[in-house]
This record gives sequence, C-alpha cells and structure tokens, in this order.
Amino acid sequence: MFTAPAHGNERSDFSELFSLLFRMAALFLKRLTLHTIKTENTCIRRCLGKYVVQKTALAEPSHIASAPRPSCLIHAKAFSTEDTQDKREKKKKNETAFRNVGRKINERIIQVLDEKGNDLGPMHRANVIRLMAEQDLRLVPRDPGAEPPRYQLMTGTQIYQERLRRRGMERAKPKPGPTLTKELTFSSNIGQHDLDTKSKQIQQWIEKKYKVQITIKKGKNTEEPENKMEEICNQLLQTMPGIATFSSRPQPIRGGKAVMCVLRPSSQKEENACRSAQGTQRGDALNRDNGNHGASNALHQ
Repeated sequence: MFTAPAHGNERSDFSELFSLLFRMAALFLKRLTLHTIKTENTCIRRCLGKYVVQKTALAEPSHIASAPRPSCLIHAKAFSTEDTQDKREKKKKNETAFRNVGRKINERIIQVLDEKGNDLGPMHRANVIRLMAEQDLRLVPRDPGAEPPRYQLMTGTQIYQERLRRRGMERAKPKPGPTLTKELTFSSNIGQHDLDTKSKQIQQWIEKKYKVQITIKKGKNTEEPENKMEEICNQLLQTMPGIATFSSRPQPIRGGKAVMCVLRPSSQKEENACRSAQGTQRGDALNRDNGNHGASNALHQ
C-alpha cells in the first residue's frame, strides 16, 4: 500500500519550531533588557544601543502594567552623600587657598589692597583687571567672605614667598594624633653637669610636644635628705618656666625607693599666665630698686 509523503506535516513542525525559537529569543532579549536597566551594564548597553523598546510583561499585575515606563536607557550618575561632601570640602579648600584668581572675578565690586597692603577701596572688577594688566600684577583672595570681598594685588615673587611661608607654618604645626611619652630614669646621686644635660634633653622633648615621664631612683648614699628626689623633680621644672608643667606631680613608687613624675607641654593659657607673672615680678623688683635708690639719695642729701 502506497503512502504519500508528509510534506505538509514537516512544514507545520518547522513552523512550530521556528515560532518557539522566536518566542524564546524575545523572552531572552526582554530579560536582558531589564537586567541592563537595573545593573547599568555598559557593555550590554553598547550592544543594545541607546534606545530600547520595553514591552509590558503579561504576568505583571494590572496596576504595574499600566504604569508608564521609560522608552530608553537613562544615563544617570549615582547619587552619594560622600561624593557631595567631598565636592563641598574641595570647593571650600579652593575658596580659602592662597592662589591667583586671574581674571575670574565672580563679584562685581571688590575691596582691593595694593602690593604693599594699602587699601585702594572698593573697585569695579573691570578696573581691577585693567590695573592688573597695566602693572603686571596678580590678584589673590584675602577675605572672600567679607562684604565686599577683599582681594590683594601681588607680584609673582610675593605670591611665591607667601606660599613658602604658609608651607613652613603647616610643617611646623604639630601633627594630630596621640601624645607620645618619653621615659627618663636616673639616680638621685646624679651630678650637676649630668642633671643639666638631662634638663636640656627634657626641654627638647617638651618643645616637640612630648610628655616626659621621669623616674628618680634613691641613691645609695644614706645621708641624703628624704625629699631630695622630689627636689630634683622641682628643680627640673624650674629650668623650663612657661614651657612645661606637671601632668603628674612627684609621688613615691616601689615602696619609697623611687619617685616618679610626668611633665607635659604648657598650654597657651598657661604660657600667657607665666609671662604675666614674670612681668609683674620684674616690675616689682624694678620698683623696689628705684625706691632703694631714692632712699639712698635722700640720706646723702
């Protein structure tokens, strides 16, 4: 029995297979598009192009499907509070930095100082630019927050020297961080020359903003006074008036066989108080000398 070739059935199966492959490709492209939107994948973005048509998923709820969707990938920069803070700090640093603003004067009227520091009064920025060109000067901000903002005309050499001065001041500032402590131990039998050497070393550490822990051990000489170790601590402190003070006063340790104290740098307030006290003492001594001199003159007369 003869059977006719099933060309019609083969064609139908091929159509179904092609339709299935097309649906799978469309689903894959849709998922790839959504993934690109969520992850901002630049490589896939270049492959898909700038504009991507998005179809609403059939499985989505009606309130989501009806919502409008963007018809293209939007190139947006991610927002970060850290980035904003960094930009503000950078802008503030640029505003307070010692630099030549050139012709970029944002304000219409500014207060101008000449290269010698003399006040030229408020000036229009056009006049300032003309003055800069005529005298070959630069313009640097002095007090941008004032009203009107204050600027100064300076030469290139003056700007260079001012930058060197400010750089030196920055290096001279103590670096933030925990205060380090130096330790020094010696016997109460120390000689005066060695004690002077120790005092100089302590003063160098104090000037570098170190704390100094001093431990004085009791000497083998049994005839020395009991308070000799405390007297040495006080003697060391007296060699640095207005520079150092006690962070921890002398106190016995090791069962009275040693005395320990800690010196620290004096604060600005303590330094000012020490200077005032020294000035008062000098004035009193001078007044006493003048009084004694006047009394002796009266006796001679």
